[in-house]
Amino acid sequence: MAKTAKPSPVAKKRIFLVDDHPIVRKGLAQLIDSEPDLSVIGQGEEAYESLRAIREAKPHLVLVDVSLKNSDGIELVKELKAQAPELPVLVVSMHDESLYAERALRAGAGGYVMKQEPPETLLSAIRTVLGGGVYVSGKMGATLLQRMVGAKKGTGALPMDRLTDRELEVFRMIGAGHSVKEIADKLFLSAKTVEAHREHIKQKLNIRSSAELLRFAIRNTPDAQ
Repeated sequence: MAKTAKPSPVAKKRIFLVDDHPIVRKGLAQLIDSEPDLSVIGQGEEAYESLRAIREAKPHLVLVDVSLKNSDGIELVKELKAQAPELPVLVVSMHDESLYAERALRAGAGGYVMKQEPPETLLSAIRTVLGGGVYVSGKMGATLLQRMVGAKKGTGALPMDRLTDRELEVFRMIGAGHSVKEIADKLFLSAKTVEAHREHIKQKLNIRSSAELLRFAIRNTPDAQ
């Protein structure tokens, strides 16, 4: 009697998670590991240790949050793409996609998903980026097209779009309640440099005082809600 050959198991795609919230990492890992074609093979909470772990783990995809412990997710994306240009990266964050999605794509990410999205959306985004595609929400895709058209017509950028990646990082940390010294320590900058960034932010956002900047940053920073 002939034996029926068993189907060979599906080779799972290896995913590395970088997020500074342990509960979030656990939830993401459980979601991804429940899929037959995906598996989490490593986790990290800040950029520098994660870079070393990612080199050793050799994942097929890295999931990165914008806010990390003592570091910044957009900068991590840039470093990952500098070290491994072919490695797909997907940014998964609570931060508003209108502020960060385009910056993440410019840094080299293959997509941006907000944490408020349903699990099915995240899994779809993971598979899209693994397949070499780019994932953003339909709303964000339309916004990016409008910005491209606006740029061709010569219309000005929105005030927040005028901030550099570093200025936006400082802005987010101001909204999260960090002092100039704390920001300087976390970003390995001098206090004088952070103060200069604050002044540039105020000028670009047409904000006159530090108190007004703080109020505006709190309203526009999810960490501070």
